[in-house]
Amino acid sequence: MSNTTSVLYDHPGPRARVRNAVLTVVFGLALLALLWWVYRKFDAAGQWSGNLWKPFAESETWTGFILPGLLATLQAAAAGMVFSLAFGVIFAVGRLSEHRWISIPAGAVVEFFRAVPLLLMIFFIFYAVPFLIQAPVSGFWAVVIGLTLYNGSVLAEAFRAGIRAVPRGQSEAAYAIGMRKTLVMRHILVPQAARSMLPVIVSQLVVLLKDTALGYIVAYPELLQRGVNDLSANYGNVVAAAIVAAVIYIIINSLLTMLANWLDRRSRTRGGRAPKVADTPQPPVPQGAGEGAVVGT
Repeated sequence: MSNTTSVLYDHPGPRARVRNAVLTVVFGLALLALLWWVYRKFDAAGQWSGNLWKPFAESETWTGFILPGLLATLQAAAAGMVFSLAFGVIFAVGRLSEHRWISIPAGAVVEFFRAVPLLLMIFFIFYAVPFLIQAPVSGFWAVVIGLTLYNGSVLAEAFRAGIRAVPRGQSEAAYAIGMRKTLVMRHILVPQAARSMLPVIVSQLVVLLKDTALGYIVAYPELLQRGVNDLSANYGNVVAAAIVAAVIYIIINSLLTMLANWLDRRSRTRGGRAPKVADTPQPPVPQGAGEGAVVGT
């Protein structure tokens, strides 16, 4: 445990450890009781009947409904993640610009798309934008653009907070050696902000992945549409289909979190450690030099 962590974290005493253990057992038993109650209610309604779960043992169910929906979800989520991160970085830097003709419009764009509900945004892009561009917009791009505008605006605020959290001394030192603001942003501020805001970024990307389910409003064949609505319409097992889809979402989001943790550990390892003072070569001091002596001329 690092020095900072040991200072900020107060180790529990014997009574606190006993209390924490008791609370852990109590909440664990309460959770088990809740799960048992849900299981009994579903069992009473016949939701655990083998006929409702039998389709998931057939390959046609996975190849015809679940896997195509999962692929469409991952495609929209991957494109939305890339564009959202780029959108967030660009507009975060724009909001931090010293030129008001850049910072004010960037702030207006971010605040507008943060305020508009994502479902309404996808609906508008799919049904209203074709009247403006005189061309149809596919369901895929309606979902991706909506995800980009909303989640990118949220990430822009996260990046802006992370950039402002970087100590000013680092940017001032970069300016002192002649670096311009674009280089300072690219090589010093943005990488550190991305690392410090990694938990927030991962949380927002998880939200983005789940928000692909809103594509049903434009009939985009994502996992919820194909794996729950279409599947239950053919087999009549909506609860079973929803449980399977929920498990798939949990697995994907857990893998995304594990990937982010691995990237964080890798970046910290590759970043290295600062050299120790004892290892830094010191200039020779002339003999007889007192406290107020000046070395060199």
